[in-house]
Amino acid sequence: MLDILCRGLVLSAVALVWIVVLVRINGLRSLSKMSSFDFVMTVALGSLLAGASQADSWQKFAQPMVAMAGLFLAQFTAAKLRKASDRLESAMQNTPIFLMRDGEICPAALKATRTAESDVWAKLREANALDTSRVRAVVLETTGDVSVLHGDHVDQRLLDGVRTV
Repeated sequence: MLDILCRGLVLSAVALVWIVVLVRINGLRSLSKMSSFDFVMTVALGSLLAGASQADSWQKFAQPMVAMAGLFLAQFTAAKLRKASDRLESAMQNTPIFLMRDGEICPAALKATRTAESDVWAKLREANALDTSRVRAVVLETTGDVSVLHGDHVDQRLLDGVRTV
């Protein structure tokens, strides 16, 4: 029992330190969730950390540690490729979409994104939107997060690249 306790604590700590080292090498954007690729990276990293902390041999510990480094390398490479080519960026990146615009729900967008209208109302409450006529946009972002822009005016640059269904 003591062996299991010590192994779990030590392996988890070593794996966490390894993740910190990889983030320091790759940069803060590693866990940013700015793109769907980044989001998947974060989820996969958590899964690999769990696997590493449960390893019962050095080989089973080393494999997720190497896989973590591989994820960071893949993310680094994907970020470089996306930055170098608009075509690759389009292929790798989802496009944000309006769920509501100028106080009006976009039913076609809700249907296309399989989003319930009640989810939009919940996000509006969460964003402290008090008057739907002042809601400029509710956007389903590339990561699946929902942004609410409300007030008297919105800078149109904030809406560049957001599509309408």
